[in-house]
Amino acid sequence: MSVYEVSQGTSPVILAFPHTGTEVPQDIWNRLNDNGQILADTDWHIHDLYAGLLPQATTVRATFHRYVIDANRDPEGTSLYPGQNTTGLVPETDFDGKPIWKEGETPSQADITYRVKHFHAPYHAALLAEVERVKALHGVAVVYDCHSIRSLIPFLFEGRLPDFNTGTDIGRTCDPVIEAAAADVAATAEGYRSVVNGRFKGGWTTRHYGKPQTGVHAIQMELAQISHLATEAPPFAYDTQKGERLRIHLKDILTRIEAVANQLKTKGE
Repeated sequence: MSVYEVSQGTSPVILAFPHTGTEVPQDIWNRLNDNGQILADTDWHIHDLYAGLLPQATTVRATFHRYVIDANRDPEGTSLYPGQNTTGLVPETDFDGKPIWKEGETPSQADITYRVKHFHAPYHAALLAEVERVKALHGVAVVYDCHSIRSLIPFLFEGRLPDFNTGTDIGRTCDPVIEAAAADVAATAEGYRSVVNGRFKGGWTTRHYGKPQTGVHAIQMELAQISHLATEAPPFAYDTQKGERLRIHLKDILTRIEAVANQLKTKGE
């Protein structure tokens, strides 16, 4: 299987999709228990939700499921949120804290090392190549990391998650005007709730690539799945009406970020 898909564009914006993949090699699939084989923690339909919103954006998408290995975790295994419930580089549980592997089949360190080499590393090599290509074109690159998650997960956070969750590691991963471009649209989107650097402050992708002083900016958008799914339970069906309404605001966010990136490029010339 190809572990990633790339579509090259000419925009300074790169859309990254580390968690929409549902492919699981058969030998790994056989080790998942019934709960794990639901693949509940997928970022369902997110690459379709963003499709065509910024026509010249480059896209980089992992095709493998996060239960194979999480492409948005530190390959060294360091926790992004010390002291808080979360899932690891190769998760042992789902987002509800329930086991996903059959008894005796929890991945070993050797399994993890293999998956870093053959899944995690190739995806990020592809993403890095696009960051370098886009930066060479524009003098600036913006990685917009696309995510979604169920709005109610007591194991991970209290209460209902806002619809738009913008993460920039407390402003460290991008120019403030990029953060503001996303946050302002989300804050004024009628009927939606939003937060900046709340429970989700940006995963490893955002923190790893986001180095504004080098001309590479990164921002994560975590969407509550209730904003575009018919239900946050199997079969996790896409709700077209909800999705089209949400796409209006996502298009606005991406268009504004692209405009800001072009302004930053001009300043650097």
